[in-house]
Amino acid sequence: MPRPAPARRLPGLLLLLWPLLLLPTAPDPVARPGFRRLGTRGPEGSPGRRPSSVAPDGAPASGASEPGRASGAGVCKSRPLDLVFLIDSSRSVRPLEFTKVKTFVSRIIDTLDIGPADTRVAVVNYASTVKIEFQLQAYTDKQSLKQAVGRITPLSTGTMSGLAIQTAMDEVFTAEAGARGPSSNIPKVAIIVTDGRPQDQVNEVAARARASGIELYAVGVDRADMQSLKMMASEPLEEHVFYVETYGVIEKLSSRFQETFCALDKCALNIHGCEHICVNDRSGSYHCECYEGYTLNEDRKTCSAQDKCALGTHGCQHICVNDRTGSYHCECYDGYTLNADKKTCSVRDKCALGSHGCQHICVSDGAASYHCDCYPGYTLNEDKKTCSAIEEARRLVSTEDVCGCEATLAFQEKVSSSLQRLNTKLDGILEKLQVNEYGQIHR
Repeated sequence: MPRPAPARRLPGLLLLLWPLLLLPTAPDPVARPGFRRLGTRGPEGSPGRRPSSVAPDGAPASGASEPGRASGAGVCKSRPLDLVFLIDSSRSVRPLEFTKVKTFVSRIIDTLDIGPADTRVAVVNYASTVKIEFQLQAYTDKQSLKQAVGRITPLSTGTMSGLAIQTAMDEVFTAEAGARGPSSNIPKVAIIVTDGRPQDQVNEVAARARASGIELYAVGVDRADMQSLKMMASEPLEEHVFYVETYGVIEKLSSRFQETFCALDKCALNIHGCEHICVNDRSGSYHCECYEGYTLNEDRKTCSAQDKCALGTHGCQHICVNDRTGSYHCECYDGYTLNADKKTCSVRDKCALGSHGCQHICVSDGAASYHCDCYPGYTLNEDKKTCSAIEEARRLVSTEDVCGCEATLAFQEKVSSSLQRLNTKLDGILEKLQVNEYGQIHR
């Protein structure tokens, strides 16, 4: 019967170290709440990134982050800001590392809409002294802005973070330097990047900066003092304090700031409810507008066509007609035609005006003349307006003829009677003359 294989024995050194390996691991000295850390793999497997939401089919949801893009791509646009970078260029920052910081700044600039009405950027360079590299109003396009960042050179020893913040308050976030006033509702934001412990007091000056309306972000690198970062940053600290172990990974923070400075394009989300036009406001909200010729209703969402005819400014000579498109057109009364100006009217047919007075038919002789006519079986009277039936006209003529004959006969009889009486008298006179003549003869 074969012997069982002998149990393997651990080397003596491993037996001695085994209890130490079983001891709990000491906590990471920088793995404390209140700031973000990049450069190590988190519990969800994404280095320094929040877990991306995943759609049910496994594809990234529309709000999932991608390198170099803001979450909610397509519905996100950068908010207008007055943004000031405060960069530590003390001797502890090596030239190559300082180049990484400038790349970090340039990448954030790439994610922003730069311009006088959009984001304005300034840079404050500090060590033991403070130098304003350029003001908010200096550059209005990305290309010249990034070129100016590329020309920045380190200063010297020292880390006067408090002085840098004070300088930004007094000399950069001012109207003279290009900062916009409270009425503009443009946020004032400062991002301070440092790899050491401040050599001056930052607590009070940072508190004054926050009280003045400046939102402070603190980015710590390598040996940066975490407590000082928290003193400088705005609340909540978990959204305003960041830490990276080396300058080699600081560039990854640019996408995080892109998400931070992103304003959701609520119009692009298509949940605005505007019937016609959705307009994004600077405040991150939106409002509805209407197409030309329409008026926004009281619900501030829907639109109604304007009654442009009721406004009395249409200029139509005769009739104004509202169209469904929110516009209008002119028309003319019957008998008129619309002129080429589409406003005034000219007479087309006087018969159509209804003022001709013809009893039966009005016949147009052109734009300015007409004559009357009668239906079949009728004849136009002497007034050239009214009509009479033809048989009636004949009867009237016949009656007139009869009346004329009777009058003639009566006249003739009267003349004949008068002539007879005259003849009788003449006969009597002739007889008397004859008697007288006879008597004279016989005397």
